[in-house]
Amino acid sequence: MPAISPAHQQQRRRRRTNRLLATAAGVLTAGALAAAALPGAASAGENVGKDNPHGHHPGRYQDVQLLSFNDLHGNLEPPTGSSGRVTELQPDGTTKTVDAGGVEYLATHLREAREGNRYSITAAGGDMVGASPLVSGLFHDEPTIEALNKLDLDVTSVGNHEFDEGAEELGRLQNGGCHPTEGCYTDEEFEGADFPYLAANVLDEKTGKPILKPYWVWKKNGVKVGFIGVTLEGTPDIVSAEGVKGLAFKDEVETIDKYAKVLQRQGVKSIVALIHEGGFPASSAYNYDCDSPGAGDGVSGPIADIAKNITPQVDALVTGHTHNAYVCTIPDPAGKPRTVTSAASFGRLYTDTTLTYDRATGDIARTAVKSANHVVTRDVPKAPDMTALIGKWNTLAAPIGNRPIGYISGDIARDGTESPLGDLIADAQLAYGRTLDPETDLALMNPGGIRASLTYAAGGAEGDGVVTFAEGFTVQPFANTVNLQDFTGAQLIQVLKEQVSGANTAAPKILQISSGLTYTLDLTKTGADRVVTDSIRLNGAAIDPTATYRVATNSFLAGGGDGFPTLGQGTNDLVGLDDLAALERYLTANSSATSPIAPPKADRITILN
Repeated sequence: MPAISPAHQQQRRRRRTNRLLATAAGVLTAGALAAAALPGAASAGENVGKDNPHGHHPGRYQDVQLLSFNDLHGNLEPPTGSSGRVTELQPDGTTKTVDAGGVEYLATHLREAREGNRYSITAAGGDMVGASPLVSGLFHDEPTIEALNKLDLDVTSVGNHEFDEGAEELGRLQNGGCHPTEGCYTDEEFEGADFPYLAANVLDEKTGKPILKPYWVWKKNGVKVGFIGVTLEGTPDIVSAEGVKGLAFKDEVETIDKYAKVLQRQGVKSIVALIHEGGFPASSAYNYDCDSPGAGDGVSGPIADIAKNITPQVDALVTGHTHNAYVCTIPDPAGKPRTVTSAASFGRLYTDTTLTYDRATGDIARTAVKSANHVVTRDVPKAPDMTALIGKWNTLAAPIGNRPIGYISGDIARDGTESPLGDLIADAQLAYGRTLDPETDLALMNPGGIRASLTYAAGGAEGDGVVTFAEGFTVQPFANTVNLQDFTGAQLIQVLKEQVSGANTAAPKILQISSGLTYTLDLTKTGADRVVTDSIRLNGAAIDPTATYRVATNSFLAGGGDGFPTLGQGTNDLVGLDDLAALERYLTANSSATSPIAPPKADRITILN
């Protein structure tokens, strides 16, 4: 680790001290808290002081701007393909897609949105890091934390991906310090987040206490807004066991209600919950009127039930996880309307919510809440500080990221129940599995492990159709190993049925399957019956319930992740290289500049609607 000069240490301490004093935070975290990004000009109706030289008395009502986003996943550069577009509903009822995202543009949009809003808070709903593209993921997401500091993020909840590398690494992202094994990437020590991560429902199993602060309070001129942060209770089901070792994840509603009472006792009556759990709107358009069919009818899924049960003391919910966009009204348990928002993912949208604070009661006048999602368009000037940050880290990543690993003849999308890219990855894992054990029969890949499409158009100077290591890393950033296990035919059938039953009943997770495996998915039925047992074939032959099959999966699935407990029951384990290495080997062996790989047809699963 390079030595840190006393002058640098003093500068770091001074910067953090100034920010802490500026925020007047109600709760201190182990790491530094970010200063609220507030314009300096005074307005009538505030206390005498630097911000109020004319000494006007405050009015009863004060509008507070809440800017929010979620599920950034380290997407500093504009995401490509469908991951870099949003669907926009037009006045005539048609839709169009709009290119969106990139922190150079997100910074500009947020800074412009804050102009003229003296009371402005920026909050996030988790998954700021994890499953990140190479420019961030290669450096354990230090670049993303630096970018969020520059964005003047005030507070965020943790998400499930904040635990991809475990609680200790999350603590390092909060508090700073160089990576324990890879050291410092530059000549300066990583300073950590200038904003608090909130983890109210994530407890240390030994102490029973939250691993990070459960709440945080923003204050300005007598206005106080409390934030409670939680991640989904089911985080252990979708994160590797090592990442959540020693941690307990508690019910979202019970936790939020508990800390809402704590805040109330402290005199904080305006409360926002940051919840890394989400829903499924009736439309994919970001500007769809979620309440048009009737209050709350426009969104379904876990967040709908959570919102209906959280105490009325909470005034608004900022959510995430499902990567969907919505601004909905869902009644609280008292029947009072309450705003619930989500800004899609990857920095493509941000939500601008106006909370009208009543100084007489200290609470939010909910009838005056206004909220809307806005596109992070790419037709605004890039923020120069973000351009410089991306350039710095890209320079370090370039020797690794620019290396070609394959060639494709067209876009290979990850979209759809069965996707072309899902088929390609499953085939790559089957081929690699057979180098470990020639008796390997098939491969299964979880769709959530495929983070982006492969696009034909060049992202840099590599040329159209060239797949670089950086692009492969963006697709599969988790460093899961490829594992081989034995299963009976009966277990294999059960695995396929678990796609649409058990933990996956409400939101099916359809595994991507290797060549030779086929079956019918009948979506007119319910539960496990949606997988038609008699249709399951391997190389044309019915699955024999008593026979043994050698199956390749990634280590996450091999541990029973994503609601597939049967995959955690395999025997005769053999662990290979990481899944990205398997993909690289497959692309290198099966493509060239003159003979690129064509997108698979995605015709292995017959879907009946």
